[in-house]
Amino acid sequence: MAKSLPFTISKTENFFDRLGDFVGDVFYDTLPEQGYELRDEQIYMAFQIEQAFKNSSTIFAEAGVGTGKTFVYLLYAICYARYKRKPAIISCADETLIEQLVKEKGDIEKLEKALGISIDVRLAKAREQYVCMKKLDPLAHKTSDEDILRVHDEIPDFVYEQGSSMQTFERYGDRKEYPWVPNDAWEKISWDPIQQCSTCDWRHRCGQTLNRDYYRHAEDLIICSHDFYMEHVWTKDSRKREGQMPLLPEASCVVFDEGHLLEFASQKALTYRFDSQTLATILTEYMSQDVREESLLLIEDILALHDEWFDLLKETATFVEGSNRKEVPRSKKMMELATKINEKVQSLLEQLVFDGDMFTIEDYHVKIIEEYLEFFSYGLAVLLEGNQGVFWLEETESESSFVIMPRLVEDVLKKEVFSQSIPFIFSSATMSQAGDFSYIADSLGIERYDSFTVKSPFDYEQQMRVYGHVQETEEEKWHEIRNELLESNGKSLVLFSSKEEMTQFREWSDQNTWNFSIFYEGDREISELVKKFQDDHSSVLCSYNLWEGLDVPGESLSQVIIASLPFPPHDPVFQAKRKHANNAVEEVDMPYMILRLRQGIGRLIRTSTDKGTLHIWMNKTQKEAYKNDIQQILPEETRGRFSASF
Repeated sequence: MAKSLPFTISKTENFFDRLGDFVGDVFYDTLPEQGYELRDEQIYMAFQIEQAFKNSSTIFAEAGVGTGKTFVYLLYAICYARYKRKPAIISCADETLIEQLVKEKGDIEKLEKALGISIDVRLAKAREQYVCMKKLDPLAHKTSDEDILRVHDEIPDFVYEQGSSMQTFERYGDRKEYPWVPNDAWEKISWDPIQQCSTCDWRHRCGQTLNRDYYRHAEDLIICSHDFYMEHVWTKDSRKREGQMPLLPEASCVVFDEGHLLEFASQKALTYRFDSQTLATILTEYMSQDVREESLLLIEDILALHDEWFDLLKETATFVEGSNRKEVPRSKKMMELATKINEKVQSLLEQLVFDGDMFTIEDYHVKIIEEYLEFFSYGLAVLLEGNQGVFWLEETESESSFVIMPRLVEDVLKKEVFSQSIPFIFSSATMSQAGDFSYIADSLGIERYDSFTVKSPFDYEQQMRVYGHVQETEEEKWHEIRNELLESNGKSLVLFSSKEEMTQFREWSDQNTWNFSIFYEGDREISELVKKFQDDHSSVLCSYNLWEGLDVPGESLSQVIIASLPFPPHDPVFQAKRKHANNAVEEVDMPYMILRLRQGIGRLIRTSTDKGTLHIWMNKTQKEAYKNDIQQILPEETRGRFSASF
């Protein structure tokens, strides 16, 4: 039974008139009666966002910390979903922000309690957030890793029982259910792109499948990551052709929380990922069918060229600090091999038509092989078209993957996403450049939009102290950061520019004695790690990813230390951006750094009662080049102290 609107409406009344009355009552009466502060910023935002819902248009809602923007978009999204009888999709930057929304005492629970309503909210997590039985089960029979064996033991019995009734099936397999597993171990047992789910023996008892069926039936909200939403956009047509349902159901509206990160998520989702073993797996399956000799000879040629190509990629790829993307030179030999492979694949696609027509191979297998070969050929075409694609190599202990990504995504987004006549709400504290939203709009293919900016209401002069530091040597910097942590008795978030930098600090800190716990990103599931940090008021959390999305008000987070300015890595993605910029520093490096820094600074003061200290580290050259730019993004009341602290 569909949930009813939280207000009454007669047949003669207009929905948006009644919605406006209801929202006004909530912010002027209901929330203040529940102890919430009446905020002019919220009232202004509500009026602006209402226009986007009324006109089914796109709006950029840039609102500082403490403005209550989440309550505003949740209220409208829930009411509109019930009005349209379709769920609203809330797309977040990453899994951390998803957990912040749905955690105990989070914004959704607070809204339920304040309004006295039940909100049907369900999570649509990225596929790599689920355990893969095809990887876990065989590994459990040969590993001695206690963390992995414990996961295997906690899988429900019905998963292993072939004759189980579907009525006994229950959801399982979410990364959050196994918080003790470190990230490197989780990668060994979680879904990855090489898995062929459509032919997997476990697919009907798969945790990912069961969770997907659950969230499809949400009546109010489906919360997912930007990556997952864009994967839905990218795969929905091919999934329909294969007789599968799209990853997400049709939505009444979409909210992009931390919407400034959508462009990169779009690029990531639109990638062509070639795993070194996948083509061989699929073509070996093809060879096992009753196919003609011409096809067999073509397959042998493709596999030989493919092996030679991957050997060359692995030999020439170079490591890039701060990135898992290895740089691959666009050599003449690499491109010649790609051209030859593509020509052979095109010929094999033609042969596949003959094999299918002669009924020597089942239609189901034809469809799977054809889909992958077309995907493979499309990706190679992007690579071979000069400046259209960005490419790199990723390597793990057992697999190598060559990844090709389109350099620009605005045309795809314009056609596949923003051509829909539904409300699109972008929410973030950092989207504009000095009030101008044209950069983000152009990068996403959005031609018509509304926008507004609301500043944070906090008294930063009383709540925040800011200090700048110039690094002489790394050893000296670590010692000073140690002193800052000891002086505050923990209670700190230390943000690093890369995993490698955090590892360097960890190796140094392990040689010292500390009178509080230090938690490092990657040691446990991230939401569990954040909870431990929040509950232990004298601990330290070290991270290279939590520049945005982390919301820890109160005593537990009284200090943020930015260990270095967060410039983008020199990996293939950002090198391509630099290559096509007139001034790489001003158009790529500095905007990225400033945006990330603004997000990191925003982790400190989360409520009107918070107080804390911010430390920003840089080298002498960076101080001379960027001090004034950094000063301009700080709360105005803190700029003088920052400038005088050097």
